[in-house]
Amino acid sequence: METIQSKDAQGRVADAPSGHWVYRLLPKALWPYAQLARWDRPIGIWLLMWPCWWSAALAASAYPVTSESLPSLLPSPWYLFLFLAGSISMRGAGCTYNDLVDMKLDAQVDRTRSRPLPSGQVSRLQAWIFLVVQALIGLLVLVQFNSFAILLGICSLAIVAIYPFMKRITYWPQSVLGLAFSWGALMGWAAEFADIDSPALLLYAGSILWVIGYDTIYAHQDKEDDALVGIKSTARLFGAQTKQWLIALYGGALLLIAAACAAAEVPFPALAGVVAAAVHMGRQIMALDIDDPDECLRLFQSNNLVGGLIFVGLLAGGAWVWLKPFV
Repeated sequence: METIQSKDAQGRVADAPSGHWVYRLLPKALWPYAQLARWDRPIGIWLLMWPCWWSAALAASAYPVTSESLPSLLPSPWYLFLFLAGSISMRGAGCTYNDLVDMKLDAQVDRTRSRPLPSGQVSRLQAWIFLVVQALIGLLVLVQFNSFAILLGICSLAIVAIYPFMKRITYWPQSVLGLAFSWGALMGWAAEFADIDSPALLLYAGSILWVIGYDTIYAHQDKEDDALVGIKSTARLFGAQTKQWLIALYGGALLLIAAACAAAEVPFPALAGVVAAAVHMGRQIMALDIDDPDECLRLFQSNNLVGGLIFVGLLAGGAWVWLKPFV
């Protein structure tokens, strides 16, 4: 009975947005699969994509003085498209896998009990088939890169596989999510140079801290239910000290991203994006009310802007090389 009550009359799950194109354009029979892949909540796609695009832009504008040729104004549009496509497929596959692992836990949490698996809209076999299809699309994207990047991308699957279990054994599952969601910070560099150098590692570390920060905000939505069913999180660990932790996490992320730009010798305009992101992150921290789930969701989603600001800054760094002779 609880499952039926937690669905609305149109069949959307309790935590799904209304009016999304998924429900306007897709046949109703496909809604559960769209919900499994979170197509109706694309914020996860963008947050997975941004470190990829950062890395591609950083690599494209790296070492302008010592390079044999000038860096590109833009990273390869083809690479950007591949990273977007890969983010869509692998985020969907990851969410489907997470729901398969967490099916029993989701049934105990008010916000998630109406999702396709715990509510019975999709069988476990159907979900596994859907997962495999999405993973194969992701593999098709991955093989477009060089062999080093392909192997590097495959290595990320180990982290993805263990992530859903971390919330059962540690209060730091967000750190494992950070390892997985930040992997693109290595991939863009690897796609360009077929190697991993210090700028990519610094960017990766900075992205990890950013992910821990924003997912802590997200996890505050469910902290009461999580406590009841034994799910651990940094939200529960930090508690009333969350803002202080966010200052440290976001501050560390910004410093590491700035250090990545310096290590890659990207021209100084790239830092404008970091500064703009810092302002926005500061506003997030000031506005945060950890006991207001709607506000936590809004602030979590606003990290899409953080990703975009840093990316635009990196593009500005590359553009400066071309514009400098004229200014």
